[in-house]
Amino acid sequence: MPDPATIRKRKRLPHWEAPRSIYFVTFRLADSLPASVLQKLRIERRAALDKATRDAEPLSPAEQKRVRRLISRRVEDYLDKGSGSCCLANPALAEVVAGALRHFDGVRYKLYAWCVMPNHVHVVFEPHAGFSLAMIAHSWKSFTVHRINAASASPGVFWQREYYDHLIRDGEQLRRAIQYVAENPLRAGLKEWKWVEVSKLD
Repeated sequence: MPDPATIRKRKRLPHWEAPRSIYFVTFRLADSLPASVLQKLRIERRAALDKATRDAEPLSPAEQKRVRRLISRRVEDYLDKGSGSCCLANPALAEVVAGALRHFDGVRYKLYAWCVMPNHVHVVFEPHAGFSLAMIAHSWKSFTVHRINAASASPGVFWQREYYDHLIRDGEQLRRAIQYVAENPLRAGLKEWKWVEVSKLD
């Protein structure tokens, strides 16, 4: 079990972090969800919050987290349909991201599973002492955007600023997270997809 979690505020909802813990993180391309889809998701989120709070007290952080996870599943459904430029389907660009994930495996963090999809990236990992979730996620995004923009004829915003993260609480959640990442290409209809890797659990 992870140590007691601390709450880190980021934009609208709290995010949970704890020392010596494992996280499931998703970050996506800036153009991966059209404005119309984002607006629809905002409406769905507002409706879910309104329904949960109707005739009741304000939602607790745990209840807010459940609503957030519900909406995150909707986001995943849209992403797997292949919206946006999907430029990570380009093997050279996918390799830049895969290389960044692998680079500090065993040094700054332990990788359990990762997958570079055409328009988003999933990672299940455990930060080592001295390296926070936010620090690691920022380094992945910063390194890859500089490498990719340097090779592009029209550099610009590449990653969506925000990312989704989930604090894994137990072995069963870890197993499910790894399975989700490993099976993501098949769920999205990508056969013989090269950009996915799962490590054996100790």
